Amino acid sequence: MKKSALFFLVLMLSSVSIIAQVKYENIQSSKLGEERQIKIQLPRGYESNTEATYPLFVVLDGDYMFEAVAGNVDYFSYWEDMPQAIVVGVNQFGKRFDDTLYSEQNSLPIETGAAFFEFVGMELMPYLERNFRVGNFKVAVGHGETANFINYYLLKPQPLFQSYIVISPELAPNMLDYVPSVLSKIGTKTFYYLANTKNNSSSILQMTTALNDDISALDNENLVYDFDSFEKPSHYSVPTHAIPSAIEGIFKVFRPISKEEYKEVILELDTSPVLYLKEKYQTILDLFGIEKKILINDFRAIAAAIEKNELFEYYEELGKMARKEYPETLLGGYYLGRFYEETGEPKKAMRTYQSAYTLEEIAGITKDEVLERAELIKQDFGF
Repeated sequence: MKKSALFFLVLMLSSVSIIAQVKYENIQSSKLGEERQIKIQLPRGYESNTEATYPLFVVLDGDYMFEAVAGNVDYFSYWEDMPQAIVVGVNQFGKRFDDTLYSEQNSLPIETGAAFFEFVGMELMPYLERNFRVGNFKVAVGHGETANFINYYLLKPQPLFQSYIVISPELAPNMLDYVPSVLSKIGTKTFYYLANTKNNSSSILQMTTALNDDISALDNENLVYDFDSFEKPSHYSVPTHAIPSAIEGIFKVFRPISKEEYKEVILELDTSPVLYLKEKYQTILDLFGIEKKILINDFRAIAAAIEKNELFEYYEELGKMARKEYPETLLGGYYLGRFYEETGEPKKAMRTYQSAYTLEEIAGITKDEVLERAELIKQDFGF
């Protein structure tokens, strides 16, 4: 029994470094004139991967919203549908009204609301950037009054966040003018997610509907906008529905190419599908600072599009990319062989297939298949 208990303890301790870590810290704020507690979830393996930086989620109403966001972030990143990220919740229990106070004249933060605005931007963010490996991509999350509040960071000349998850906001009146005006002119890639539920109060429904109408009418290639209106959740349960939907939209480019994306986008391209693949991974690097290895799934999707649309000339560039990403496998040689085979160079195709035979099998492409292709070419052309 003692040995079993000891083994279980060792097992638990050894797993600490591979699970998401949650810690509580208190920050002394000169802006607020008090300490404020924050919750921090670090990604799995954070301590061992000392070179990596991570997107940051700042969650207002952290006393009840933190776990909903942190759980979804950990889940989606576990399945590699989004990058690993740092999640920080700001506890506001008993202080929510003061923290979100705004002027009735211009709808902007005043007094305690202005102090909280400065706390987040001038104290919390620098603290996080000093003490944790925070990357350039930052997401703000709010619900109700705090969903209205995170919009104030969008109004800054240099917005503090690149993404906003605005759930059932209690919008200040002038926000209906401020937010669409800023989003219409935003000069950098910005993600804005808005959600309500049919069970919200009439004022929230009216204002979010109006805001959605105005944002939907905007034409700005830098804006990525999504809106959800849920039927059944209450005002208090809607974050559990909205957060995963928002994450899926914000990190869509990070996910593997889906069947829908393949059919509706890639097969309909007027340009090179290989260029589409390059731009997808360049966007991941530009947005999240992550040099993500091109997924086998994505190579297969592009190759399928090349075959389907008989755009065999694009196999050459795809083959070179595959050799760079997976040099120990026959993937690149197979694609280059298909390029030579379909563009009138059978001898090069045969030799390329033969050289690929010595490498590792991958993506359903076997050594037998490349050898068979080489033999068929040899028979057909008498080499």
